[in-house]
Amino acid sequence: DPVACSGPVLAGLRGALTGAQLLVRRWVSTGGGPLPDAEEDDPAEAHERIADPAHLDEWHAHLAVVAWWTLHLWQQAAWAVYAHAEVRAEARASGVTEVILELFDRYQGEQHDFKGLVHLALMLDDEPLLVLDRPTGTGYLLRMSGLSDTFQLHTLLADVLIGGGHLPGTPQDREVVALARTAFLDGRRVIATGAFNLVAPDGSWIWNEGTPSDVPVVDGVRTLVLEPLPYERSWSAGRFIQEVPGDLRLERVLDPAEAARRLAATVPGQTPAEAFR
Repeated sequence: DPVACSGPVLAGLRGALTGAQLLVRRWVSTGGGPLPDAEEDDPAEAHERIADPAHLDEWHAHLAVVAWWTLHLWQQAAWAVYAHAEVRAEARASGVTEVILELFDRYQGEQHDFKGLVHLALMLDDEPLLVLDRPTGTGYLLRMSGLSDTFQLHTLLADVLIGGGHLPGTPQDREVVALARTAFLDGRRVIATGAFNLVAPDGSWIWNEGTPSDVPVVDGVRTLVLEPLPYERSWSAGRFIQEVPGDLRLERVLDPAEAARRLAATVPGQTPAEAFR
């Protein structure tokens, strides 16, 4: 049961991140140099180096070394439970995800790559999304689940809104859409193409390289503005987190008055020069 496992697993990850960061600080303060290799180096030697009664007692040095040598295992276990929507919802509501993301942000060692787990922890489920299209003045309320990056959101927005006949444009290739939803890559490189520029209500760009959690909440709902592409964009199709299927569905089309009112409260997108500054 991933929900039952998630409490101890995520607590273990928090402890490992905290201990690993302690080892990094002591390593720097005792001369620096390459950090220990968990596969090649002797943990006893690392313990001897970082333990100092004036700075770090034997027990905390032990915990720091254990954390460093097991962090990758806690990372794998956390991935396994975070792949379930129920765990993500509970961890987000309880504040556990916020703490873990802060620890990831503080982490200074180069031996561990947390990018995938960060995207997984930031993933939203059953999340309302208000989309306003500036060129047509129309608006749409959608609901997204399991989207691990904004490339995936971009692809599915084009599928639902252009492919669904609500906005003009060229529909996404069906294989590209399938890869953004449930299909798995088979080794080939399939190319997706951009359909809009994704813009926050304040005019700043929402970058495809980020996650849907970057879309700001306005009046209780994440709000995204679509504007014309300033230049052609393309990327490799697929889901950044292959284990989790993605979904985006249209719930209703805003009536023209509501769409106009909401668009009037937004700022036109930045120019490319402003966005890249």
